[in-house]
Amino acid sequence: MLRTHKPTTNGRRHLVTIDRSDLHKGEPEKSLLVSGHKKRQGRGFMGRVTVRHRGGGVKKRMRVIDWKRTKRDIPATVVRFEYDPMRSANLALLQYADGEKAYILAPQGLEVGEKVLAGESIEAKPGNALPLKNIPVGLFIHNIELRAGKGAQLVKSAGVGAMIQAKEGKYVTIQLPSKELRLINADCFATIGQVGNSEWKNRKIGKAGTKRLMGVRPTNRGTAQHPDSHPHGGGEGRSGVGMKYPKTPWGKHALGTKTRVKRHRTNKWIVRDRRVK
Repeated sequence: MLRTHKPTTNGRRHLVTIDRSDLHKGEPEKSLLVSGHKKRQGRGFMGRVTVRHRGGGVKKRMRVIDWKRTKRDIPATVVRFEYDPMRSANLALLQYADGEKAYILAPQGLEVGEKVLAGESIEAKPGNALPLKNIPVGLFIHNIELRAGKGAQLVKSAGVGAMIQAKEGKYVTIQLPSKELRLINADCFATIGQVGNSEWKNRKIGKAGTKRLMGVRPTNRGTAQHPDSHPHGGGEGRSGVGMKYPKTPWGKHALGTKTRVKRHRTNKWIVRDRRVK
């Protein structure tokens, strides 16, 4: 549910937040936190900036999420729902019958106290994880594996859901949230239901300071910069780009030219591309 606020300041005038009153108020499950998690915002494996305008932000603690659902045919009870600062979806804390605890993404329709299962032939209800070959056509699913046993890689954002369109042989045709149709091995696991927290996309940040707390740093126009900092910079007054073509800060083509190295990927598993209207 969304919450609006009284315009007591300019930053609150258009602020729309998500009501988290139904989420756990205390600390996360200590045994499921990653110790020694280090920030490296915008930096690659070499420690150099590969994505600009990232940095700062509030300190976060990473939760360990069970993407594989390896505890098969052991019932787990939903203990509570929690906020996760690392993602848009909320988490559900499970406690298995043998005492072990785990986090999963909280799907729509799941309630505290309900039982969930992962296995080959179980009931297809929200929160349960099954192989694609055993899920009925037309049901919403999320947390989809691309390779059996590797763990969920697709459809993990708040409010999204994919749908099984058809089954043929050892492959299942899935319609992803982008409307792409894709073939996936029928032995891959997926979780029933749509991901919860569907109102997340309708929130309004309200002020620039909140983006800074989220780890997003300012972006400046090239024409507003010094000529030593950007090819578009310099000039008297408000001058435009003023060159043959728009350029990146490093002098490369910024529009209409392919700059990436060709990747040897295959699209043989894509039945209909997401870009096709």
